[in-house]
Formats: sequence, structure tokens, C-alpha cells
Amino acid sequence: MASVITLLAAPGFAQQQTPPAVPLVQPVPLVAPVQVIPPPVLSAAQTTQLAQLLADAGFAHGLRHDGSAQPRLQGNDAVVRAALDYARAVHSGRLDISDFQQDWGLRPAAYDPLPAFADAVKRDRIAAWFRALPPPYAGYDGLQKGLANYRKIEAAGGWATLPAGPDMAVGASGPRVAALRKRLAVEDGDVVAMGDKFDAALKEAVIRAQRRYGLNPTGLVSKGTLGALNVPAADRVRQIMANMERWRWLPQELPAKRIQVNIAAAVLTVFEGDAPIASMKAVTGRPGNETPMLQSRIHSIVLNPPWNVPAGIAAKELFPKGAAYLARNNYKIIGTGAGRRIQQQPGPKSALGLYKFDFDNPYAVYLHDTPAQARFASFDRLDSHGCVRLEKPGPLAQLLLRNDPAWQPEQIQEALATGKTQRVQLQPQDQVHVYLLYWTAFASANGQMNFRGDPYGWDKTLAAKIERRSAITAVAAR
Repeated sequence: MASVITLLAAPGFAQQQTPPAVPLVQPVPLVAPVQVIPPPVLSAAQTTQLAQLLADAGFAHGLRHDGSAQPRLQGNDAVVRAALDYARAVHSGRLDISDFQQDWGLRPAAYDPLPAFADAVKRDRIAAWFRALPPPYAGYDGLQKGLANYRKIEAAGGWATLPAGPDMAVGASGPRVAALRKRLAVEDGDVVAMGDKFDAALKEAVIRAQRRYGLNPTGLVSKGTLGALNVPAADRVRQIMANMERWRWLPQELPAKRIQVNIAAAVLTVFEGDAPIASMKAVTGRPGNETPMLQSRIHSIVLNPPWNVPAGIAAKELFPKGAAYLARNNYKIIGTGAGRRIQQQPGPKSALGLYKFDFDNPYAVYLHDTPAQARFASFDRLDSHGCVRLEKPGPLAQLLLRNDPAWQPEQIQEALATGKTQRVQLQPQDQVHVYLLYWTAFASANGQMNFRGDPYGWDKTLAAKIERRSAITAVAAR
């Protein structure tokens, strides 16, 4: 954590100047006419070229799961409509704004492809315009390659379901081990597909698979590993499609200095210069208390924070435990009657620990410390009410405050030792962007696909919405 996050300083204000004298008659301001760009007229060669580019582009970028041939586009207007629809979908997302769930707080920027498309037609640079449409990220490119690979696997019949049974480990043998070999070989070219012996080489292959799926890499094939291996290939294709769509919701250029939380994997990563410099385990929302996807900016750190318990948690989980439990755990009841609420006071028992990282958002979530450290040892860390608990909040606070001479590590520790709540505003240049993202499929540097579980069911929901919206727009574009 030795690296320092330094953000670009906010632009300064122009020097104030003496206002000019106000004329007796105010001139009527001129309103610039709105420039209306008509759809371009393609040449015959451009029509053919664009129709060929569009033939399988939507399929290649995961805008539909069905690989059957699309109806042939006829005429200038149909090709232009299809091109503009494809451009919007692959550049800023297939979904309509009405398709977004409330807790999908990421929203793509508005995008009108017509001006750039008309210019590309005029200059006869359609192919270059077409290539520049997808998100400019290596993460997206890796998913597109993975999509092509898993489509081939699906087209070849996918893989057989491994039967339930006793755990498999080194020394096991028989038909279930033979089936395991065949299954692993589909995704891992280093696995010998033939044979029914569980040897040391097969154990290493199991460990590689467990790492790809975010499981505990023990080399033992038990229920969790079987479950990950038995997800159908078609579902993996849809999972990749869903993650490609989420990349399209991000800005075309991410801040080089940022914090990202992968909700599904429960991991926080700090980026500087667009490269990861630190990471830590996190605890994110359990199903039913989902951590929302969003983007914001961390503006302050609260030392020794109290916990203002949300009304729903207070009613369901705390009030029923009685006054003695509340007093024992440093909870304070504020108010009376229907308006009463619970606040947990700062201290070693506080659910927020010693640090709380605040950023504006409509979901009332934040990053925070926790006294409950045992959960970080688990590979399943979806256990919060929606906020994000951090394994190492102290080093993160020191990193964010590194450039503030008033809040060096010694001053932070002195403030914590008082036990009093204190909010520390980050200097404008140190307010770092934060992204809460739901990545369940991503490619390693070597191109190997990695998958995580879909704990909230968002992948299946999103893939279905992509398919449905693609069908609607395909009809409209004709």
C-alpha cells in the first residue's frame, strides 16, 4: 500500500472581472438553430459493405444468443436503421432505460451515433467507424474472445453433467473420475481427457478449475466444485453476454485513479495510473440485501463512526432481542413511539468498526470497517445488508489521506484513540472515484475465462432482457 493516490486538481476559477455597464435596452439573445442531420444516403458499395459488417456483428458482440442467420437487409433505409441501432447497442448498451432495475445504478451516457455515422459515410470510412464502436477496454475484448470460444463449446454439445456422489480426491477411480477428466478437458487443454484415475496431474487441473471459478483451491471435488462444473455451457455464454453489456454502461474512459469493488467476487481493488496497486477482500450484500451497482466519488472518511441502524433492520433484527441485548452491545434508542430509532455508539463493538468511507448515492451504502473479521477467511463473502465491509480499511484510509499533512498515520491513530466521532473531508484532488460493479465473467491475461457465481440472478435477468430488446429493435429496424 505504499503507492499514493493523487487525483488531478479541480480546475481553478477564472479571476473575477468588472462587469460591463448594463445597456438600457437588453438585446434579444440569438438562439443558435438546431442542426438536423438527415440520415445519410449510402452508395451501392457502402450498402453492401455495411450489410456484410452487420451480418454477424450483433452475434459476435453478445447482443443475441441465437446464432441463426438474420434476415437480409434490403435498401438504404433498412441498412441505415440497422447500423444506427447496432451502434447504439454496442457502444452504450442494448437495454432501454425502462429495462434497468432500481439497484442497477450504472447508466450509460446518452449517445447519438448519427453525426459520426454520417461523417463516416461522407468520408467513406465506414469500417473504421464500425471498429471504434465497442467499449475501448481490454476487459471487454477478453470477454468477446471468450464468447466466441464458449459459443463453439455450446455448438459442439457443451459438456455432460457430472453425477452426484462422494467427494473425489487423489486415489479415486472409476466412471465418475473418467467423466470429470472429460469435463475438465473441455475448458483446459492441459488435461488428459482419457482415463479413470484421479492422479496428481488431475488434482492440479481441479485446482486450476477451482481458481477459475473463485472456489477454495483444495483439489478436492465436492458439492461446490461439482455445481460450478455443471453450469451448462449455454448459461456460461449468457453470463459472458451479460458482463459485456455491463462494460457498455461504463464511461468511455475510466478515471486512471479509482477504487473498484467486484460485488460478486467480494474484492476491492485500488487503481493508480489505470493499473491495480492494491486489493483486499470485502464482504458484500447477501441475496435479498443486494449491494447495488453504482459509480460515485469518496469525499470523506468518518473515524469512530456510529451506526444509524436502518429502520427495517432495527424492526426485524434488533428490537425483538430486547433492551438488555441492545444495552450490552452499545445500542442507544433515540426517540419514542413510532418514530424511535436505534443508533450503535462508536467503539469496539460497533458494526462499522473504526472507519467509514462516504460517497453520495441514493442507496445509502458505503464502505466500512467491521469487528467481525472471521468472514474474510471464507470464499463465500456475501453476507452484508448491502454495504461493503473491508478487510483492511486502515491502510486504505492512510492511502487516501496520504497527501494531507494534517492527517498522517500518527494523527489518524490519535483521533481513533479518543473514541470520538470525527469526519475527515478529503481534499478535492484526493476524492477518488468509486465503482461498485457486478463482474461474474472475465478473462485472464492469457485469455482463460474466469467465472463467479450469479448470487443475485442478475446475469440471467440481464441476458433475457438483452435478447428481448434485440428482438424488438430488429423488427423496428427493418
